[in-house]
Amino acid sequence: MNIDFWEQRELFEIADIIGGGTPSTSNPNYWDGEIDWYTPAEIGEQIFVNGSVRKITQEGLNNSSAKMLPANRTVLFTSRAGIGNMAILQRPGATNQGFQSLVCNEDIDPYFVFSMSEIIKARAETVAAGSTFSEISGKKLGELTFWFPESIEQRQIGHYFKNLDNLITLHQC
Repeated sequence: MNIDFWEQRELFEIADIIGGGTPSTSNPNYWDGEIDWYTPAEIGEQIFVNGSVRKITQEGLNNSSAKMLPANRTVLFTSRAGIGNMAILQRPGATNQGFQSLVCNEDIDPYFVFSMSEIIKARAETVAAGSTFSEISGKKLGELTFWFPESIEQRQIGHYFKNLDNLITLHQC
């Protein structure tokens, strides 16, 4: 690992930051569909998510500010009521407004980003604001800067941490 090739980059430079939304709960046509729709309560204990508690329909997605997020490139990031809980999305899905999700660029390894979760969370908590509860906006999150290696090294580091996490999980069983 040669840190001479690491560069400081804003999160905006490495990912699109996408907020979530909630379809109207009074319209039954928006609910009980096939699209995963995550809430912050579902994030935090696992590295990967591949099925939400509630589901929305395509009509619900189209008539809300929720956006379809791609699988294996999206790191869900809770932006309030527990800022900084993260998980990697394993199949396409959407979130409520309690998220500012990171849709990683092609040259960014999502597992590498996930492995930085404690650092990102700590930084996000320092710039969060709010009177009732702290929240970080997508703009503020995107302006946070971190050191990133080249994509080959990201994949190697991400692979290392993924293997380590798998080993920890095996020993917990």
